[in-house]
Parts: sequence; C-alpha cells; structure tokens
Amino acid sequence: MRSSSQIAALAPEPAEESIPDPAPEALPRPAEHTALGNLRAFLTLMVLAHHAVIAYHPYAPALTTSLAEQPRLWQAFPVVDGQRWGGFGLLMAFNDLFFMALMFLLSGLFVWQGLESRGSGGFLRRRAFRLGLPFLAAAAVIAPLAYLPAHLQRGGDLADFWPQWISLGSWPAGPAWFLWVLLAFDAVAAGLYRIWPRWGAALGRATEGAQRRPVVFFALLATVSAAVYIPMELAFNPFRWTELGPFFFQTSRILHYLVYFLTGVALGAAGVGKGLLAPEGKLARRWPLWLTASFVAFTTMIAIMIAVSAPGQGVPRSLEVTGDLVFVLSCAASSFAFLALFLRFARRDGSLWTSLRRNAFGMYLVHYAFVSWLQYALLPAQMSGLSKGALAFLGTVVLSWGATALLRRLPGVARVL
Repeated sequence: MRSSSQIAALAPEPAEESIPDPAPEALPRPAEHTALGNLRAFLTLMVLAHHAVIAYHPYAPALTTSLAEQPRLWQAFPVVDGQRWGGFGLLMAFNDLFFMALMFLLSGLFVWQGLESRGSGGFLRRRAFRLGLPFLAAAAVIAPLAYLPAHLQRGGDLADFWPQWISLGSWPAGPAWFLWVLLAFDAVAAGLYRIWPRWGAALGRATEGAQRRPVVFFALLATVSAAVYIPMELAFNPFRWTELGPFFFQTSRILHYLVYFLTGVALGAAGVGKGLLAPEGKLARRWPLWLTASFVAFTTMIAIMIAVSAPGQGVPRSLEVTGDLVFVLSCAASSFAFLALFLRFARRDGSLWTSLRRNAFGMYLVHYAFVSWLQYALLPAQMSGLSKGALAFLGTVVLSWGATALLRRLPGVARVL
C-alpha cells in the first residue's frame, strides 16, 4: 500500500468500539462518552469519504498495464477515473494530516480501564478477538474484492485475477492495516502492564496538570510527536510503506501514531471526562481558538506542499524539516479542534447517531469493496468528478451501513462488529 502527504494515504480506518456503545439502558450515558463516540462515528464517515473520492483526485496516477507493474499505486487508488475535481485534493490532504492519528488517540482512551479490569492476558485475548479476527476477514475477503476492479480496469478478466494476485509477493489488505497496527499497540500496552502494572496510572498523573491546560498539553504532544516523526521522515520519506504479507504500515508515521495512542491511554487513565476531555473544560469552551489554529496550520501545510512540488532541483532539507514540523502542528491542532467541537456540540444522543456509532466499526470493515465497485460502475457515466465522488460517497455510506446492520443480526457477529 502506498501513500503520499501530497496525494492521499489509505485511511484506516477507525478503531474498534473503544468508546463503549451501547450504554446499558438503565444507566445514563456520560456526555463525554456520547461526544467521543459520536466523534469516532464521524471519523468513520470521513474515512468513507476519503476513499470514495480518491478516484477523482486531481493528481490521481496514470494507469499501469497490470497489478504487478511498479509503482503499485493502485493499492491506494484501486480505480482511477478521468473525471477529477480539485476540491477532493484539499479534502484528502486535510484528512491525511490528522485523522489517523486521532483514531489512534481515541482507541487508547479505554485501554487502561480494560487492562485494570481484565489483566494483560484477558485484555489482549479480547482485543485479538475484536481486532485480529476482523483483520483476517478484511484481508482475506474484502481486500481482494476491493482490488478486483483495479485489475478489470487494466484489461484483465476474472480468470487471471487470482494468479496475478498470488504472484504479487505481498497481500495488500487495504484499510485493514489499521486493525493489526492497533492490535500491536495493544500488545505493547499489555506487555508494559505485565512488567509495570502502574505505568498507565503514572502516565496519567504525569500529564494530569497539562491536561487542565490545553495549550500546554498541545505543546507537549506536538513536541513528543515531532521528536519521533521528523527523524523517521528524514530517514524514510513520507511515501514509503513497510510490508510483509498482509501487514502494512506507513514507515515514517508508525511512532507518531504510537505517541497518539499512548496519549489516549494517558487521557483515559487520568479519567475520561476530566482535564482535556471535560465537556465543560477549557478545550471545549475555546473551540474557536482550536478551529482557527487548525485552519492556519493546514493552509501553511498546503503552501509548503505547493512549494516542494514546484519544478526544481530538489527539496532543501530546511524546507523538508519545516514541512515536517508544520505537519506535526497541523495534526495536533486539527485533533484538538475536532475534540473540542464534539465535546462542545455533540454531547446528546439521537437515533441516527446511535445507529451510526453501533455500526461504525462494521462500516469501516466492509466499505472498501463497495467503494471500488461503485467507482468502477461510474467509469462510463458522463458526469463531473464532483458528482461521481458525491454519488460514490453516498452509495458507500448506504451500502456499508445497511450491510453492517444486516450482518449484526447474525448470531455471534454482533460480538465482533
């Protein structure tokens, strides 16, 4: 799987149901749990939108002759349409800057609670069940279905797809990469718990003061993130992915994502609904500040991306480091902005939000196949790229939501989805 900060990264997709949902009917659902659960569901919709419009990205790559030909950009762009729309480039660039990191942060919020209630062994067994089994299903079934249109668009047929797929030397798993990486992070957390049973509580206490001061916590997060991301990006560049069979991850960002995951663990250990995540706290009340900071950082990042893509003799190292620093700041600012907006305005339940929360994980698992087949079906349509992207997104939401709701009716499936 290939990705680019300038073009698009595969999005992973969202965490498994790390925000407990549904809450017991007899108990009121805490406002912060509702807000964070709604945010997770909204990020799922952003994932679906990200993939639904990728075929119409203004800089989508040219078609290769087969799946085996390098570079294998079809792993990020399964279908490429001749119709494009520039706005999708901005949407995907914005997504790529922050939403995977925020997914990992949300995924870490209830890790400490799970470790303390189940122990490292019980916690990891449950996470393997909730993440490992879906990863295997998505990699083995959904991914080949999703990439079949890429083969067909290159003139192949059904008969020769499987031999070519097997000959690739790897097994592209699509957005399911997020699941195995999250499971690996959970294993790290469980291992630390076995060695030092109080590490999460200590992390929570260490950041407790900063959590009550969002600007300080922002600076702390951005500093740690920069310390691990910038050296990795300089060593590997932002486009490289490491792959082994179905196990893919974006090389330069793996430690960056771990920092956000551990940040979620720290916030959860200190108490969800307290400090940074307090529904009436400073972060939520000052949402205009974080929205403005997110906009400024993003526009600065776009300006740098335009500068580095201009014809020339290469990118100066100073500009590359500046771009890395702005990436880190933009990621943190956008994450804080979305947390603030949802803590401030999305604390109430509703039937639509409840359904979306309950089905979000399953929608993530199945959506990729719907995306690529809808894009493939729209290839001959005489429509603009904007219209095609909108149709692909709406169709993906309806089909993946409906399919998940049906699957959850099967005995045992609801325990996973």
